[in-house]
Amino acid sequence: MKRLFLYLIYFSFSTSFAQNKINAGMWRGTLTLNKEQGVELPFTFEIVYKNPPGPTSSRAGKNQIVIHNATERILVEDVTIKEDSLNFKMPVFDSEFRTKLINGELLGVWINHSRKDKNVLAFRAEYNKTNRFPFPADKPHTFYEGKWECDFSPGNADSSKAIGIFHHENGSVYVSGTFLTETGDYRFLEGMMSKGKLYLSCFDGSHAFLFTAESADGNSITKGDFYSGMHHHETWAAKRNDKFELRNPESLTFLKNPNEKINISFPNLENKMVTLNDKKFENKPVIIQIMGSWCPNCMDETAYLSEVYKQNKSKGLEIIALAYERSTEFEKAKTAVSRVKNRFNVEYEILITGLTGAAKASESLPFLNKVMAFPTTIILDKKHLVRSIYTGFSGPATGKAYDNYKLQTETLINKLLKE
Repeated sequence: MKRLFLYLIYFSFSTSFAQNKINAGMWRGTLTLNKEQGVELPFTFEIVYKNPPGPTSSRAGKNQIVIHNATERILVEDVTIKEDSLNFKMPVFDSEFRTKLINGELLGVWINHSRKDKNVLAFRAEYNKTNRFPFPADKPHTFYEGKWECDFSPGNADSSKAIGIFHHENGSVYVSGTFLTETGDYRFLEGMMSKGKLYLSCFDGSHAFLFTAESADGNSITKGDFYSGMHHHETWAAKRNDKFELRNPESLTFLKNPNEKINISFPNLENKMVTLNDKKFENKPVIIQIMGSWCPNCMDETAYLSEVYKQNKSKGLEIIALAYERSTEFEKAKTAVSRVKNRFNVEYEILITGLTGAAKASESLPFLNKVMAFPTTIILDKKHLVRSIYTGFSGPATGKAYDNYKLQTETLINKLLKE
């Protein structure tokens, strides 16, 4: 009887697990950006089943999704898989997938809750597909390799400059890269060259970016398109220029009065007011991070600053993050910020401003000429005088720019700690 009982338990759990019809392994997903024009954004992800129940254990581990963007891996653990349904929520950003297996494909939607309009995109995924773009590959080539001076919306009043950095993997047609702008970078882009045309994409739960480009000679891009989800499209052009640089990020936002000693006052996650005059910050260098949980560049910076704080808090460094969230309601903003705090194991103070957008951020920090980007980082010395204001953030996808930023920032921090 005991053997029969154990067999029935095993049969029950193994049958339940077998009913899960969705294959583990690699999948190629697409988001429909423009149905009429057939514009789709592709990305690849892996479904991982952890510790399925067996004859001696009825407790299964958490199922996981791993999203791939070039060298980036985004681990998603809020995953529900039941028979032919797969639903998962992104770990930091307020977005989710709801899908169902139909004729061997996952079909459903991606819902971006941080947007109020054009926030539901059709989603489709195929199993065992590893090529991000399913186009015929050219012969090995380095057509787009290098640094490009880019113009977004060229010829328009709202045109802007960027630096494109592209790399052919091992001299092949497969390409990775990013764009550096004066307000941040476009993170980890991945794609390929096919029939002379460049295709790049990125999906991280907030960004849904698709870039295409055409070059006749490998020295200029005369026709480029950029899509951000369903809500934004613009053209871009570029030319090779190894010497091109953007404006100095420390010159864009500045103090109206260079000699002014600044202060801030906002509630923390326990709804207790925090100011620079608090005893905790007395005679200590302080980094003020202007950010939002909806901002991918801010998350890259948060990951970096979290480590900087752990390495330097015993030496006297303090960091304060000012969160400008999508919602002005304290509890909703707190929920969003708490996800960030837990994800990156943030030990420094995060304050809820109750405000949203760059315009409101500028109003709430009247000592600055303006806040033009999230993130913006203010570094104060022990007397709380401003020593640096840095607009934007060059994250790990930018390579050398990221290394230079870290060296510059950590050199200044070490100097301020010793003063």
